[in-house]
Amino acid sequence: MIDLFSTHPYRNSSESSFCTESRECLLYDLVCKNDDYEVRHYDSVKWVSTDEECYFMDKAMYTAFGRLFKYITGSNEAGVNIDMTTPVTVKIEEKKKMWQSSVFTLNFLLPSDYQMTPPQPTDDSVYFTDTPDMKVYVRSYGGWMMSLTSSVNSLLLKRQLDNVQATYNKDYHYAVGYDSPMKILNRHNEVWYMVEGEPVCPTSS
Repeated sequence: MIDLFSTHPYRNSSESSFCTESRECLLYDLVCKNDDYEVRHYDSVKWVSTDEECYFMDKAMYTAFGRLFKYITGSNEAGVNIDMTTPVTVKIEEKKKMWQSSVFTLNFLLPSDYQMTPPQPTDDSVYFTDTPDMKVYVRSYGGWMMSLTSSVNSLLLKRQLDNVQATYNKDYHYAVGYDSPMKILNRHNEVWYMVEGEPVCPTSS
């Protein structure tokens, strides 16, 4: 079985110096990297998820986070506490029109012990999601992951990908966070777009 997770001390392949607050962090293989973005390969993995319809990501995340946090702190059929892992992702629809609400999907990565048989949620709005074996374009940034910063960085990544004529899924992207609200310095966030076809990763000039 492939080990999808890193545990302290971190494995080199994860490059997870930004995973400092959780025991397990999702591993990836670095395909290529330049000054603008990187391409990563992730194995298929299971998440616990919930949807929230809202105008702004910030409010949706607050509500959805509480729902998933209840699941990992015992609101499941086994009544067990499940470790928090890294990262947390938010699936964001791309085709939202101005002043139109959107469905945001918040995902907690399930720890390795619960990847195969996670306890069933007691809340009907909580469910499981399997992401496929995939390659993603990644842009990293610091500070806080909010509606504005996430939007700006997703637009910057799209512009960089379009400049090199990369093909990627334009229906949605992921906002990805690695830090708890208590962490103030050296925060790490990312934007992910799903690669379509062969990834493009030219060397930056």
